[in-house]
Amino acid sequence: MTAARPTFPPPDHDHGRCAADAIAHAERVCQQRSQKFTPIRRQVLQALLSSHRPLGAYEVIDELAKSMPRPAPITVYRALDFLMQNGLVHRIESRNAYLACAHDHDAAAMVAFLICDDCGSVGEIPAAPVAQSLNAAARASGFVPKLSVVEIAGTCAHCQK
Repeated sequence: MTAARPTFPPPDHDHGRCAADAIAHAERVCQQRSQKFTPIRRQVLQALLSSHRPLGAYEVIDELAKSMPRPAPITVYRALDFLMQNGLVHRIESRNAYLACAHDHDAAAMVAFLICDDCGSVGEIPAAPVAQSLNAAARASGFVPKLSVVEIAGTCAHCQK
């Protein structure tokens, strides 16, 4: 994971530049993988990039409906599936919502989500050691782990000030 991005961007950061960088990253990922970054996939990602908060699928639909005919839910879910499979979006399980990801890590990389209870922003940090420990503990009990999601609720540094 790239260390250049702060876990929680400051409230006064250049969000336009942040979103443009994430779209450029998605274009590179899709090009490298010979995947099509279709207009609807781009629009869904742009909707998720409208803030640093996770959005539910129907919130994505509402966001898209501001600038285009309201898309069918299946269209948005398919775009979200594609974006998740390519490591461009994460699913925040506890919120049943999706978060755009511009970090340069592969889709199988283990991350932990830091969810601010005050502002709703979500940051992500590398969590490989945590995943290894959890997977080892699961295997020791005879369980075969498939997916580990670590979500930590609390208060971000910006809201603590």
